[in-house]
Amino acid sequence: MNFSQLFLILRAHLKISLITLIVTVSATLAISMMLPKSYKASTSLVLNYKGVDPVTGMTLPAQLMPGYMATQVDIISSMSVSLAVVDELRWADEPVYKEEFMKATKGNGKIREWLAEILLKGLIVEPSKESSVLTITYKSNDPDSAARVANMFAEQYQKMSVQLKVDPLKKAATFFTGQLKVLRDNLESAQKKLSTYQQENNLYSVDNRLDVETTRLNDLGGQLVLAQAAMAEATSRQQMAKGANPIESPDVGGNPLVQNMRISLATAEAKFSEVAQRLDKNHPQYQSAKAEVDKLRSALAEHIAATSNSVSNNARIMQQREAEIRAALSAQKTKILELNRTRDQMNLLMREVESAQRAYDTASQRFTQANLEGQSNQSDIAVLAPAVPPLDHSSPRIVLNVALSIFIGGMLGIGFGLLAEMMDRRVRSATDLVNALEVPVMGQLSWGAPNKRRMQWLRKLFSRKSKSSAKGERKKKV
Repeated sequence: MNFSQLFLILRAHLKISLITLIVTVSATLAISMMLPKSYKASTSLVLNYKGVDPVTGMTLPAQLMPGYMATQVDIISSMSVSLAVVDELRWADEPVYKEEFMKATKGNGKIREWLAEILLKGLIVEPSKESSVLTITYKSNDPDSAARVANMFAEQYQKMSVQLKVDPLKKAATFFTGQLKVLRDNLESAQKKLSTYQQENNLYSVDNRLDVETTRLNDLGGQLVLAQAAMAEATSRQQMAKGANPIESPDVGGNPLVQNMRISLATAEAKFSEVAQRLDKNHPQYQSAKAEVDKLRSALAEHIAATSNSVSNNARIMQQREAEIRAALSAQKTKILELNRTRDQMNLLMREVESAQRAYDTASQRFTQANLEGQSNQSDIAVLAPAVPPLDHSSPRIVLNVALSIFIGGMLGIGFGLLAEMMDRRVRSATDLVNALEVPVMGQLSWGAPNKRRMQWLRKLFSRKSKSSAKGERKKKV
């Protein structure tokens, strides 16, 4: 079916389409006039999501997330806010609403929930697409009631938002109160342990004392190195002094007394050699010179032995000193290790005290903040424009309804015309004949209804002719 066929069908059933359109528009107009008038009142709210917290002074994070505005819409449309509005308006105590409740529910349920559900049916909450503005609209048969309920929803929403923010903070403050007591006990216990440990070990400041002991350990280490060098040298001197020829030792040979006695012995030996050449061994001078040489040789041996023993004693003294320094160094190391252990234990106790102090301070700060925020009744929501009673009704919209009825009636008229054509299909054009018979059309005759004026003129003309012919016939007969 092409457009020309559709046009021919609609022209053939024009009366049906017009009647359908007229009936639809008339019914819509009548119903719109009969419907009760309703009024809408709107309140605009601004959500201050980028302000500064009045208690903590911290900048609030951006809360305009995809789900934030939807959450606020759900809060406004919740049963809790609606019940608060019912309680604030005191509709549950009015006889009119009680009577309507009894008629509607026959006493089943509670009147508060019933009224709250009715309010939610007339409530419309619309968030702005590109701003933080919410619009609360309420629809009612009374303009004053619509404005009052819209403003009341905005007021109860502000209270509910404050309550939703304050209640968790109050619970947090109660929780921190119990935690502060536990943390205070932990801090006192840690401080008591540290004090007891300091008293038992006679410690007040481990670091200074450790520095002194470390310096002393370093000094002992240096002394040990020097003592070991001196002991090594003394041991070498001792070995030379105790050797086969002690006189070669620098300590023995360099002794002034030994040197003097060696000179005296050499002089006495020279004198004895001269006397031995001149006198016999039984001569008194010979014996005297020999006795003097033996005496000097014996004294020299005694002094060499004494000097060698002195060198050995010096070596033993050095060994003893090195052993004493080594023992003192070992004791100093043990002492420093003990001090390190004491310092580590004390530092551990001090860290426990500091950790307990930080935990207590943090909990105290959070308790103070939560307590202040829990007592704050300031809301982040401000009324931008309160609702006022509307001057004109919002529904029914007669012009809009008539315009829609014209469109719908036109569509229904077209549909009824097509339905009538389907029930009684006729040939409207040459195309219909070709489609039905499947034979070509050789020609087409057009016929139109004659004009009414022309038909009247033809009728008058024929009537005159008939009258004149009747008169002629009568004359002939006469």
